[in-house]
Amino acid sequence: MADAAERPPATRLLLFGPPGAGKGTQAALLAQRLGIPAISTGEELRQAVAGGTELGRRVGSIIAGGALVDDATMAEVVRERLAQADARVGFLLDGYPRTLAQAETLEEILRRQGQALDAAIFLEVPEDELVRRLSGRQRADDRKEVVRERLHVYEKKTAPLVGYYGQRGLLRQIDGNQAVPEVAEAILAALRPGRAPNRARSADAPSFLRSLS
Repeated sequence: MADAAERPPATRLLLFGPPGAGKGTQAALLAQRLGIPAISTGEELRQAVAGGTELGRRVGSIIAGGALVDDATMAEVVRERLAQADARVGFLLDGYPRTLAQAETLEEILRRQGQALDAAIFLEVPEDELVRRLSGRQRADDRKEVVRERLHVYEKKTAPLVGYYGQRGLLRQIDGNQAVPEVAEAILAALRPGRAPNRARSADAPSFLRSLS
């Protein structure tokens, strides 16, 4: 856990980026360094089901039916998690929001809880490196053409988020094409006082997104 004197004041964070950017690894490192919980929405869905609550049973029913969890249900899961005591001092969201509509919902959830997001950290990695990382996992669904299609799908959802958080002065674009410790240090440096945010226009997109166009 980070020493209080060293901890950046920005502790209500979200981490987003393309498949293969290393979000899960960085979320775990940053949560430990900052002393805040890393909240993975995938894990929260699994825990909701395991908990057997009314919400968990609803999530379980959706998943069992082979459907994607809808935005309203996902918002309930996130709302309940952010209301827990450990998240009151800060949190790092990984996997939510994924769309502009979810970003707007998150803003409303935090507003109702008397909180606000401090920063949105975008891990930027070149397309070729993403393809190499994902293809290297040796899974049948990770053939290069499939990987590139996954990145195209992600592009459609991510470009609006980059603009959304850039316009709000919350965006921190980080070079994710570095060693894991260096990426973590770059993120921490971007959260320290005096560091100007990236103010991307709504039409802007990170380099890997432009390369896919």
